[in-house]
Amino acid sequence: MIKILICGLPGSGKTTLAKPIAEGLGAYWLNADAVRSDYNDFDFSKEGRMRQADRMKSLADDIVKTGQSVVADFICPTKETRKEFDADFTVWMDTIKKGRFDDTNAMFEPLTAFDYNYRITEWGDDANTILSVIEKMIEAYPDLHFNEDVIKRYKL
Repeated sequence: MIKILICGLPGSGKTTLAKPIAEGLGAYWLNADAVRSDYNDFDFSKEGRMRQADRMKSLADDIVKTGQSVVADFICPTKETRKEFDADFTVWMDTIKKGRFDDTNAMFEPLTAFDYNYRITEWGDDANTILSVIEKMIEAYPDLHFNEDVIKRYKL
């Protein structure tokens, strides 16, 4: 079981990618917006973002302990928040240079080659992008099994 992080600026396509990846893996999909809503915590200060990273890590780790993989999509804007989350596999949605929130743009620290397993620089909301991420995950984790029905649905 693995913990997958799909991170990037707001509007980069994180959620759009996370949903089919989670479905294809039969993994739990952990969406940061839903978690913030469940906890009624909309503090986007540095401290609030660390609290969210810790919360996402705790939830994801609990899911993995049950024997299920998890796909988490959230901004995870700093090296510190990404280190806290401690993903097994990270996808960086580097598809936009500026998001819709100036404070997030100012805080976001671009990932380095050592910080991610796969980087997406163009997002067309298409099956080929999803397929390339799945192929990269299988290279890194050959024992991963994707649901064939879901893959067919996305025409992969």
